Amino acid sequence: MSVEFNHTIVLSRDRERSARFLADVLGLEVGTPAGPFLPVVTANGVTLDFATVGTDIPVQHYAFLVSEEEFDGILARLVAAGVPIQADPQGRYPGRINRNDGGRGVYFPDPSGHGMEAFTRPYGSDPASELNGVTEEVSGATVN
Repeated sequence: MSVEFNHTIVLSRDRERSARFLADVLGLEVGTPAGPFLPVVTANGVTLDFATVGTDIPVQHYAFLVSEEEFDGILARLVAAGVPIQADPQGRYPGRINRNDGGRGVYFPDPSGHGMEAFTRPYGSDPASELNGVTEEVSGATVN
């Protein structure tokens, strides 16, 4: 058997709020609670098990490779919900998406402060792309 990533625990202030937020943004379903965990399963079978904790939560980064069509829906849902977006993890390009590797990418916070990312092309898949480093403004986007 080959090694596969199966699941991870996502610490949150409110597992229901965080799991539903991510599932809604990505167009996924929230699963049935399993003990302290509330699962969201991605298309490749990886489960994000959201757990509520009453301590400080270190910021984590979760990145999701999506199709162009899925990206359109994700971006539209983020804008409609007023979730702040940015083209880079450092926040230098608020209200924008990136065009790295000839695709599109966006960063956004979840309710617990984790850095979420959706992108359409794997990093380094087109290092010669003229779009590397290019950002595009998103009409109606919320910025922090």
